[in-house]
Amino acid sequence: MSGSKTLTESVHAEIQGDKGLRAGSIGLVGNVIIGLSAVAPAYSLAATLGYVVAAVHTKAPAMFVVAFIPMLLVAFAYRELAKDTPDCGTTFTWGTKAFGPWVGWIGGWGLAVSAIIVLANVAEIAAVYLLKFLGLETLADTLWVKVLLGCVFIAGMTWVSIRGIVISERLLSALMFIQFGVLILASVIALVKVGTGHAGPQAISPEWSWLWPSGLSQSEIAAAVILCIFIYWGWDACLAVGEETKDPEKTPGRAAVITCLILVATYVLVAYAVQAFAGFGDTGIGLNNPENADDVLTILGKPVAGGILAAALLLTVSVSAISSTQSTILPTARGSLSMAVYKAIPDRFAKIHPRYMTPAFGTAVMGISALAFYLVLSIASQNTLADSIASLGLAVAFYYGITAYSSVWYFRRTLFDSARNFFMRGLFPLLGGIAMTWAFLKSAIDMFNPDYGYTSVGPVGGVFILGVGMLVLGIPLMLACFAQRREFFQGKTLTATTEVKVPDVY
Repeated sequence: MSGSKTLTESVHAEIQGDKGLRAGSIGLVGNVIIGLSAVAPAYSLAATLGYVVAAVHTKAPAMFVVAFIPMLLVAFAYRELAKDTPDCGTTFTWGTKAFGPWVGWIGGWGLAVSAIIVLANVAEIAAVYLLKFLGLETLADTLWVKVLLGCVFIAGMTWVSIRGIVISERLLSALMFIQFGVLILASVIALVKVGTGHAGPQAISPEWSWLWPSGLSQSEIAAAVILCIFIYWGWDACLAVGEETKDPEKTPGRAAVITCLILVATYVLVAYAVQAFAGFGDTGIGLNNPENADDVLTILGKPVAGGILAAALLLTVSVSAISSTQSTILPTARGSLSMAVYKAIPDRFAKIHPRYMTPAFGTAVMGISALAFYLVLSIASQNTLADSIASLGLAVAFYYGITAYSSVWYFRRTLFDSARNFFMRGLFPLLGGIAMTWAFLKSAIDMFNPDYGYTSVGPVGGVFILGVGMLVLGIPLMLACFAQRREFFQGKTLTATTEVKVPDVY
């Protein structure tokens, strides 16, 4: 017994101190920009809005509000946990402190899976829309060209991420201002044209009823909410760089909530503008035209404000995807850093670049993993790549749910100390966790159908195999780490009472 205690104490002593990250590098604005960049709102809208409209017709703005509610509830959990434990491991660290090493490890894996899947897809989107912006439509449809350019984007953003958090923030800031500027400008012009009668015969007057989900069945609401999990996913990236943020106990949590509020406002504005301007016809730019389902955003550019805006929207979607590539690499690499610091994965991932003060090895591994995943799926089938992004909701709902439940359990002894604690640390996160659990189960059941998505293996849908398969892959990897990293899995390196390892302020 005494020998075990001595070992535990020595391991705890070893992990005290700082992680070597550059503390105090970014403020609230920079933190919000990282969160918004990871979401890639222009790309998310272009890829998802058409399918949301197909599911709920005029109620797409209402679905953005409805889906925003569980995201906000989970954001409260993130804010409270980040304030108590500002650690770049986020779900991994908080899940371990609340439920133990096994839950924490698999929660961290869920975050990594979602990042790998989305990186492969946004890299290709960035390549395709850039080629279209340059007028190279034929090359945009040529597999080897877009794959090569997508690989260049992943490699380039990985290099920028290795160079440091400050240069990353500056690049993301420029990309973000372009993205939101074009989205808001296009939406305002569209609404003004509708209001002044210059939008064309297909236009319809916006209605307040679009914000209320009346008349929809539970299945329609479920389908739209599942789609919207993807459109909101990524805001939590600002929490993973909390240790490099000024005032890490408050700023990351505030940034998470602000990011969610900015997103819902932007999505509702764009949805109103698109629906009012395009109408719901089944020809031309109408939203019920099947040919528009994959992208109802960029097709509006020329009708709204001519060729210049059309080109700007194409560039904006590409920029959105590029910024998401980088801001997805940043938090995932830092998650692996935290896992290595607490002895959950090999020590090599805990190494910090002496000059750039970033987890260079973990960042490189993240980029290489995304490259490999992208190349394998691209070579296998473009349909398989498309199904991979459809499976993303499973991994996202999985680790968001773990985080939400972690708040409730970790703070369980103080929930009734005040009304604030009860709502912010208990009830709100619990409701968010339940919503994510429902989304996960509903998605998995729907995805099992072979008609869901573009591919299938026998009677099982390819989307289900990719989504569940990637999560299940974490089990043998976790067991392999258990064989080599017993201290962590025996609760000797990170527990509910462990004081987290945070960086010194330079």
